[in-house]
Amino acid sequence: MDVLEVLAEPARRRIVDALLTREASVGDLVSALGMSQPAVSKHLRVLREAGLVSARAHAQQRIYRLEPGPFRELDAWLTPFRSLWTRHLDALERHLLEGETP
Repeated sequence: MDVLEVLAEPARRRIVDALLTREASVGDLVSALGMSQPAVSKHLRVLREAGLVSARAHAQQRIYRLEPGPFRELDAWLTPFRSLWTRHLDALERHLLEGETP
């Protein structure tokens, strides 16, 4: 499954954002995000199938965490585009500075 396609869904990005700082159970995510339990579970399943999250058992709960591999791959794919953005931002900065009056 394509990581960009999976992350295109806003609810999945919210879950990824919530997992950025700490592991969480489905219940934790339901509370933090204000989504229903079935919706969170559905999105976690898609994220897990794409390799973006993994789960471990803890008592009666599954604890979810981000898996860094797919994010590293996404970062590597974005690297060439960063130079393009940097060039454009640098040009904008020069343009704005040239327009300033002392």
